[in-house]
Amino acid sequence: MKPLTSYSKILYSIFLLLFLASPLLSCSSDDDLQEPKRPLAIDLEFARIKVGQDLVLKPRLDINTLQDYTWEVSDSSVVVVSSVSRSYEATVTAVGEGTATVTVRSEDGAEEASTTIETYMIQETEVELPESITAYTQSKVSIKPKFNLVDVPSRTYTWTADPGDIISFETDPETYEIEIQGLTVGTTELTITSDDGEVVGSTTVTVENENDGVLKILAIGNSFSEDAIEYYLHGLAKAAGEDIVIGNLYIGGAELSQHVANATANAESYSYRKIGVSGNKSTTADVSIASALADENWDYISFQQVSQYSGQYETFVEDLPALYNYVEEQVDNENVKYLLHQTWAYAQNSTHSGFVNYNNDQMTMYEAIVDAYDQAMNLIPAFAVVPSGTAIQNARTSYLGDNFNRDGYHLNEIGRYTAASTWFEVLFSQSVVGNSYTPEAFAPIEIEIAQHAAHEAVESPGEITELTEYQSAGGNGIIEDDVYINFGNSSTTAGWNTLSSFLEDATVPNLTYANNEFTGIELAVESRFNGINTNGEKVTTTDFDMPEGVSGTSFFGNAKAEWAGMLIEKGVLKLTGFEGDQTYEFCFFGSRTATDNRETQYTVIGENTETASLDAASNTDEIACVTGIKANSNGEIIIEVTAGPNNTNNNGFFYLNAMRISPAE
Repeated sequence: MKPLTSYSKILYSIFLLLFLASPLLSCSSDDDLQEPKRPLAIDLEFARIKVGQDLVLKPRLDINTLQDYTWEVSDSSVVVVSSVSRSYEATVTAVGEGTATVTVRSEDGAEEASTTIETYMIQETEVELPESITAYTQSKVSIKPKFNLVDVPSRTYTWTADPGDIISFETDPETYEIEIQGLTVGTTELTITSDDGEVVGSTTVTVENENDGVLKILAIGNSFSEDAIEYYLHGLAKAAGEDIVIGNLYIGGAELSQHVANATANAESYSYRKIGVSGNKSTTADVSIASALADENWDYISFQQVSQYSGQYETFVEDLPALYNYVEEQVDNENVKYLLHQTWAYAQNSTHSGFVNYNNDQMTMYEAIVDAYDQAMNLIPAFAVVPSGTAIQNARTSYLGDNFNRDGYHLNEIGRYTAASTWFEVLFSQSVVGNSYTPEAFAPIEIEIAQHAAHEAVESPGEITELTEYQSAGGNGIIEDDVYINFGNSSTTAGWNTLSSFLEDATVPNLTYANNEFTGIELAVESRFNGINTNGEKVTTTDFDMPEGVSGTSFFGNAKAEWAGMLIEKGVLKLTGFEGDQTYEFCFFGSRTATDNRETQYTVIGENTETASLDAASNTDEIACVTGIKANSNGEIIIEVTAGPNNTNNNGFFYLNAMRISPAE
């Protein structure tokens, strides 16, 4: 063989390289080919799960896909898709019994896959309760029924008690745990029953008196707690056969922040008023909150905001929890309950400086108070709101109208009785309607109004209930016997009508005789007086036969010079509702301890006009009378009170303590 030339060697090498590389080139070409498209599928075609369980469905997707996918169910009452992961795995939750299809679908709708899911429910067949339960009046106890087979019952249940007046209760709608409130001593059968009647359980509840049988309430408050609990609450409790001790830590105008400061400093700043079981009242000065808390084993302790801030929730946020925390640390009784005393809106004619916080509007103030106290309930573990404010607002819908305040913001006597009735219902968990406690000076219809207003407030604390049954009290518009009217004394006196507010639009809606029968005549303040004076003579000898509470207080004005920033030249009263053409005698009493001449002139204007006067300075025996007065054609008589021409007082002070209206002889 001839040896290869150099050129031949080069060609041979190229050929050999191409031959060896050809398999590699072939492999590279195969790698560039795409895999066959894989159809959309789900890893399960069928599943059976229990109601309440979750199942994760995993779709098999084409790895090269750029589409989005969505899940849907054929029956959302059986299953729901509760979540979807980034890889489109779906968590399916069984929510009811049945069969449903779960489908995953591509965005363009070209691909889909489905799984059939059958769900089933495990139902309890038995419920277990304690054989017996002991509860106590004025306290609560809870029990949670135990159901077999399940953690959460699948059936719907109802609790009942027989008899039903021994306890009240509230139920958790999911677990059916029940919170029992003892109302009165006795025994009742408490039963839980499924709505289909398949599962029933019962227990015997025995209610006993808590502690020593004496309910003890302490208010940390001011004059509004004084109005609510110091006057008529004890009498209502006694009439119901209940023993009660009432305490009130009083500082006039005290707000929550002041109570917190006093607590922090352990300040001995309070007037501690206490009414014992017997009804005797004691007042101790310079008492601290801690001392009062330690004085009794209190069952209830109440908090309240000062009236002008009672509708401003932001004033509760820091101070209410701070006061609660202090009190809670001081109290040993683990069963003590905390109350929030919902105060009332001012009278529409109120001149209180804080009324501007509510645009001087009663309804704006009332609604703000309700809202603030509702929110405040979440700041501390409060047992209840005492809805005195709603009770007063309810009562204002009666014929008595806006006449529950003596000065535009503090309560008068019927207002106090209304608030006390509200406290009674909350404390004793029994209706106040029909309670026999009737102070002598109140007309029976006034008691009914107060009791119904309170009862409806406790039933519906956040809304006004109109007292439609009490829109009129009667009377024929003819005065047939003596009618006596007391001015300025907030206390109600038997045989006397009391006009306790000197402000314009204050009224006695229907004047009564001494026997509480109605005349049909309304008395209103047409033009305000300056205020109330409490320095009238206490012992008098007129034929008015006045108690000192009547003769000692008066409406007063100042006709010559300003007093307390006001010049009140005359006070004006208006009587409306007269019928017929009868004529009447009007007699007046004015008194104030003094040495100068304080002649007061009384002018009575009807169809005719008459004037009489007396010197009110230290007056004990003189009355001023006019007779033969007939109402005008509108059934009205106007009374103007001012300083007489002989009045030598620099301010021209004049007074009206009492008035009598009689048929003219």
